[in-house]
Amino acid sequence: MKQVIVAKQALVSEIKEKIAASTSMVVTDYRGLRVDEVTELRNKLRSEGVEYKVLKNNLIRRACADSGIEGFDDVLKGPTAVAFSADPIAPAKIIFEFLKKHKNLEVKGGLLEGKVMDIAQLEALGNIPSKDILLSQLVGVFVTAMRNFIGAVDVLREKNEEA
Repeated sequence: MKQVIVAKQALVSEIKEKIAASTSMVVTDYRGLRVDEVTELRNKLRSEGVEYKVLKNNLIRRACADSGIEGFDDVLKGPTAVAFSADPIAPAKIIFEFLKKHKNLEVKGGLLEGKVMDIAQLEALGNIPSKDILLSQLVGVFVTAMRNFIGAVDVLREKNEEA
């Protein structure tokens, strides 16, 4: 009997470490997905450095309690798979993209930097453009500003030449 308790304590410690190391965490109910669909989701998540694990709700509850996370018990009902990531946006983005084609996956909730998030907040997080897209948009703003500045300087130069 003691071996079972020790094994469960080790699992709780492992989950607690994953929560501490993760910036974001998305909790899903995977019922209704075929094996090939779950494999596809796991591969997409893995390619972005996201770990996706099926875990027992009681173990997650204990790890959350040990980590000081409150208000997460409502999310932990039924079969549960959790996506852990150091990237705050990647799990939500991939899972909500996957949901567009596979309606059987259900998002239950999640955490962002230790704060509980509901489905609407996670979906909004998943709709944020990637870092590369945001950087290219920022560069576009700078280029446009420089073009406008150069155009204004050119107009001033032409006025000075006429005068």
